[in-house]
Amino acid sequence: MPDFCANSLSAYGSANTNLSLSWRQKKEDNRGAQPLRLRGSVTEVVGLGEESSPVSAEVHLEVVQGRASLVVLAVPAGFAIHEVAGPLVADWEASQSALRVSFLEAVDKAAAFTVSGEMRLPRAGRIDVPLLRLAGAERETGGVAVEVLGSGEIDSEERVGLQAADPSDLGPSIARRDSPTLSAFRFLPLGGDAGRRLSVHVTRFDSQGALVAIVDEARYRVLLTEDGKTLVEARYAVRNNQRSFLGMALPPGAVLWSARVQGRPVRPGQSAEGAMLLPLVKARVAEESHAFPVEVVYVDRGSRWTEKGTSRLPLPTLDLPVTRTGVTVEHSPRFRMDLSPGTFRIAPDEAPFSIALREGAEESPSDVDAKVAAAKDKSEAGAQSSKELDDLIGRFQRVNRGSRLAGLLPVEVRYPALGGPSLFLAAELTPENVRPDVALAYKRTN
Repeated sequence: MPDFCANSLSAYGSANTNLSLSWRQKKEDNRGAQPLRLRGSVTEVVGLGEESSPVSAEVHLEVVQGRASLVVLAVPAGFAIHEVAGPLVADWEASQSALRVSFLEAVDKAAAFTVSGEMRLPRAGRIDVPLLRLAGAERETGGVAVEVLGSGEIDSEERVGLQAADPSDLGPSIARRDSPTLSAFRFLPLGGDAGRRLSVHVTRFDSQGALVAIVDEARYRVLLTEDGKTLVEARYAVRNNQRSFLGMALPPGAVLWSARVQGRPVRPGQSAEGAMLLPLVKARVAEESHAFPVEVVYVDRGSRWTEKGTSRLPLPTLDLPVTRTGVTVEHSPRFRMDLSPGTFRIAPDEAPFSIALREGAEESPSDVDAKVAAAKDKSEAGAQSSKELDDLIGRFQRVNRGSRLAGLLPVEVRYPALGGPSLFLAAELTPENVRPDVALAYKRTN
């Protein structure tokens, strides 16, 4: 065997078979040693939001000479990058002014990837649109589509290195976007380091939404007993302009004991779906609506507690959205109770936010009745004058006379003051027709 053979090849075969070999002259591939020359396009979509502006971009690379193991994009200061995705993307690293994207293998023809992020921009006025640039590219094409999110429009723009275009000119992904506030601009074919700038002037409109009805706050006091009974006092701060009734669906099997609207007992109606209908107070025309209290007390039955387990606490379903909710859960001191993960969280027990739940809109008949009884006791003990007693009795008669309603009313039930162990739970933004559900884990301690 001559000693000039630099490469060797071993082959294995069997008897009576042919061995065929083919060869060609080796060509040296020196593209990796050549200087990198590339072209590319960057197509952006920028949404000008009220608080934060999302930005997404599609980047397409065309390698003219050499190989690209990574590419650098110039990004504006303050641009927070969330994700860089593509079939050849290995890793990416972002700094204040640059995004470095490395590939799984050196690119010698073409590659594509997407960039998504967000940026804090002014809400209105003159806004400099963030542009991602393909640094070092011989020729950079593409464009940017700017959309006003929310109520507003673009009045004017200032641009350098761009020209106005139709959204369909920037590709099918932007042409499919159906938005009346979308403005498109196409990049002039310049180098990646050439100057480009786009500024738009945005005018915002103040929305004047008409309030129909809403529950500013819901407060619940819940008494859980070891034999599975549950007593619930529900209080709602309601603002209403147009609604006649508040639809409420109690948990299945629950029995209503008491219902009051703005301090007065009411007899609920029933909808075709079986929900309770509580009459609401409407604000007068051209008058700002103020919150008023709606209160119900009901009892529910569940399974008897064992040594440990889980107790579910379904709350009433309302046909109005609820801004915030607070639940005070009182239980037996012989058990320890913890909150299972869900919509609610454990929070400090604070006073209600709504004035309607802190202060009664009117003095209720039961309150006057209690004062009458206290006044009688004091009169018998010589601590109250007969004139004050007569005044209270007169108030009692006037309030009762004005609050009489046709039909049977639910019994008047007062939630007992126990002072035992309790949990306070809080939640925000409960949609309409969604039942708040609380899951509690209990365990016997003695």
